[in-house]
Amino acid sequence: MKKSPVDHWQIVTLGDYLDRGPSSKQVVDRLISLTSTHGLIALKGNHDVWLSDFIERPELFSAWEPWGAAATLLSYGVDTASAPGPSQHAALAAELGQVIPPEHIDFLKNLPSYHLCGDYLFVHAGLRPGIALRDQSEADLIGIRQEFLRHDGQFEKFVIHGHTPVVEPDVRSNRINIDTGAYATHRLTCLVLEGTSRRFLYSGPDASSERRAAHRRRAGKLAPDPRISLDCT
Repeated sequence: MKKSPVDHWQIVTLGDYLDRGPSSKQVVDRLISLTSTHGLIALKGNHDVWLSDFIERPELFSAWEPWGAAATLLSYGVDTASAPGPSQHAALAAELGQVIPPEHIDFLKNLPSYHLCGDYLFVHAGLRPGIALRDQSEADLIGIRQEFLRHDGQFEKFVIHGHTPVVEPDVRSNRINIDTGAYATHRLTCLVLEGTSRRFLYSGPDASSERRAAHRRRAGKLAPDPRISLDCT
């Protein structure tokens, strides 16, 4: 922001704030704070529904566990080591329900599934081709993969998404995938949109000459497109 000051800016995050590390609670705290102080728009990812679903339906733990449930619960002070079997999952859910801040549940349950701004649509996973945006299911918006990724036709809007990790941002004629698997690679990718221009920012191990060269190649794919505008008015 200091290098490129603008009159109005908006941060949109694409979901999956839980399960991918030891600090899920702290991440949610930060998101809630940024929503209040900076008008952050935090979208819903498939990982973000599992926590509140588990509190209401403890039998879901077995499906959630392989994806990082233990680390998420431990960030809230709930140790799953004391409840290794299905018969103890209800006790885990009850304990979590007692210690999790109510504002965390409210925040996670009320995350929007997508955000529109000008000619752009921001969403966690994608869209089902051939279905109008108003008729898309939440399950697809936060969970679709191949049917969306293989579609090379145009959608109602140009789609910015994550959900499916890629080595480098995937720039297509109808979408850009910016999920570079930060939980595993420690490389978080940000797409900066300003008017008709687009560029990437990165955090993590991108300082090598190879990374800088790759960055230049990707930047070349992001030439301004006058057909696609960020005008949200």
